[in-house]
Amino acid sequence: MRRCLILLLIPAVLLLAGCTTSDQIIARLLPTPTAITIPQVPGSDEPRPQPSVPPTPAATSLPLPSQAPLPTVPADPLTQSQEELLVALYRRVNPAVVSVQVRANLDLLLPGDHPELTPEPGAPTGQGSGWLFSDQGYIVTNNHVVEGAVEDGISVVFYEGTISRARLIGADPGSDLAVIKVDSLPPEAAPIPLGDSAQVAVGQTAIAIGNPFGLQNTLTVGVVSGLGRRLSGPQSTLGGAFSIPNVIQTDAAINPGNSGGPLLNARGELIGVNTAIRSAGGTFEGVGYAVPSNTVARVVPALIDNGRYEHPWVGISMFALTPDVADLLSFPITQGVLVTDVAENSPAERAGIRADGEQVPYGASSLPREADIIVAIDGQPVKNGDDLIGYLAERTVVGQQVTLTIMRDGQQQDVQVTLDKRPAS
Repeated sequence: MRRCLILLLIPAVLLLAGCTTSDQIIARLLPTPTAITIPQVPGSDEPRPQPSVPPTPAATSLPLPSQAPLPTVPADPLTQSQEELLVALYRRVNPAVVSVQVRANLDLLLPGDHPELTPEPGAPTGQGSGWLFSDQGYIVTNNHVVEGAVEDGISVVFYEGTISRARLIGADPGSDLAVIKVDSLPPEAAPIPLGDSAQVAVGQTAIAIGNPFGLQNTLTVGVVSGLGRRLSGPQSTLGGAFSIPNVIQTDAAINPGNSGGPLLNARGELIGVNTAIRSAGGTFEGVGYAVPSNTVARVVPALIDNGRYEHPWVGISMFALTPDVADLLSFPITQGVLVTDVAENSPAERAGIRADGEQVPYGASSLPREADIIVAIDGQPVKNGDDLIGYLAERTVVGQQVTLTIMRDGQQQDVQVTLDKRPAS
């Protein structure tokens, strides 16, 4: 199941019948009166009685009283200031936001048992958003927006209608980011500055600009609703799935087509790239997710330089320790991450990390009774998987040595682990 929808464009036709007054519209909605012949009663010269018709009401003889329009609400300085800020921000940032249109190889994107689709030749099969990263024409969007694009199948539409062909420079499924490039820019298009997502706080204003349902350059406003969320990323060839850490949650309306567009703070700085929504019906229900700007600052330059980004990798599967799990397995601590599997030839295996012992049933799975429990990395406490994944993503690089503090056989000890690059997914 894909994490975020690519909007398939389905042509629609709106039939207009010309301008009419409201009275004309009502008349067209009602049946046209026709003449009715009333037959005579059999054996009589008298016609059947006609139904009574209510008399037409007489026009009022008294004029209606004059009524002045309602008074306007006095201007509130705070509201007026907020409106002026949003208008100014949109005018400044709007030229840097684009609609990304993609012709994709649907055979690569749809499950094998899906009925064959034959889109109209030349028509886009997907659509998303993007934003200008540098004045050299580099544009950032989501990997899932451009994934599977055919050769010369990516175009961008700028705010004033200019359409430019774009080429894919690099993509990273592990962060759901991609970089495309155009050869020319409209005169007013300038890069969006990056903010520091580490300084973002819950309750701050969040502003999204994008192309929901293909409605170009739409602005929505909300707040930062949560921090440190984790999204499922690409599947691992070794089993399980990698994760995208430190994701920003917002209630600014995000819908299919917003993917890849900027999430901004009140200063017009990018704090995230809109990437997913939590929804039962495919439309926005109040919870949207954005890849944080600090991830953008780390990944995008590598995509521009090398076409790829190498994620640091330990090589373990893990389960968050809870008091219930600690009681079940007779552990002396109640917080940390239990190592449930160690990948073959991984940094964790070379460092001697263990996931041993009897498998104890727990829910639909099982947990190893004698496995190592990671409680810290480089001295930073690890209370759950998000702490460990977030630290590895934000503070480490491939080849770096980290210190894992583990609990083994009731004793705490330090283990040195040299990080590898994540296997291809």
